[in-house]
Formats: sequence, structure tokens, C-alpha cells
Amino acid sequence: MEFRKIFDTIPEEFDKYRPRYSKELFDSLIDYAKIGPGKSVLEIGPGTGQATDPILDTGCDYNAIELGENLYAKMHEKYGKRPNFNIVNDDFITHDFGSEKYDMIYSAATIQWIPEDIAFSKTYSLLKEGGTLAMMLVSAEYRSTNEALCDDIQKVYDQYFKPEYEYQHRSFHYDNAPNVLAHGNCIIFKYTYVLYLAKK
Repeated sequence: MEFRKIFDTIPEEFDKYRPRYSKELFDSLIDYAKIGPGKSVLEIGPGTGQATDPILDTGCDYNAIELGENLYAKMHEKYGKRPNFNIVNDDFITHDFGSEKYDMIYSAATIQWIPEDIAFSKTYSLLKEGGTLAMMLVSAEYRSTNEALCDDIQKVYDQYFKPEYEYQHRSFHYDNAPNVLAHGNCIIFKYTYVLYLAKK
């Protein structure tokens, strides 16, 4: 089992328990990037759609690329009948997008699974001039409410979670995006959610 595909082993549980993102975050993102009909969007690693509905509901040309076969199947089950929905089951790192260009590329706690140099350079090459790269994640502090429980959970995790291939990619710096996308970034905080925006 490749570390990047660990959630692909539990698509139903992932869909049920993975946190969603706030309406306010998507309102800000959609307004900033001017997403709607006639706009082309790519979501990297949608999982089972935790950040899909608000963008798909704008009527944009929604596209996604999902590495996990089971997560891909779950996305098809949920959204396959929507006329503006398109998804491929492949690795963003190696996938050939041909001549496709997007008005917005976004990732919800996924882009950090891609080596930083590839993540930023490839998204830059796939964005239209003036396009937006949006990266969102959940920011939370778990230890302080019950440190003993947190330690016990970590012991179980360390004992039983042993992926076949060690995860080599250890760090990802979201705020390096402006070094690649020339127009700087805007960081918006909404409750426990963080949204990083960079425009080409």
C-alpha cells in the first residue's frame, strides 16, 4: 500500500467522517476567482467530495483527478450524472493534461501529498493567465483538550499503521506559491479553516 492511497482503503468511512469546509470559505473563494458557468475548474484529489459540491453547484466546467480507485468510484457514484462533472482516475504527478488550461485549480488538504516543486510548477503550467490556485486545509489543535487520550491514540496508530512504502515527502510550504505564481497570495481565515490563494 502506497502511503498516498491509504484513505482509498476506506472510502465509505472517509465519506462519512471526513470534515467538510465552511460555506463562508467557499463564498470567499468563488467570489475571488469569479467561478461560474463558462469557467473551467480542476480539483486535485477530491476524495469523496468534501470540497466538491459548492464548486460544482456554480455551473462551472468541473474537472477532477483522483489517485485512489475506490475514491474515484465513490465520486462517480455521487456526481456521475451531473452534466458539468468530469473526473479521471490517475496520478496528478504523471498525468498528461494535454492542452487543457483552467481558470482555477484547487485542493482541499490534498496538494501537500505532491512534492512541492511539482505541485507548484505543474499547477502554474495548467492555469490560464490570471487563473487562481486555491489550497485549503483544516487547522486544528487536538492535544490540549485531552493529551492522555491523544497519546494513547498515537500509540495504537504507531503499533498498527505500517504502510508497505514509507512516505518520503515530509513537508509542504503552502506560502511558497507566490514564488511561482507571480501575483502574490491572499490568506483568508474562516473559523478553523485556512484558504491560501495565489493568482497567475
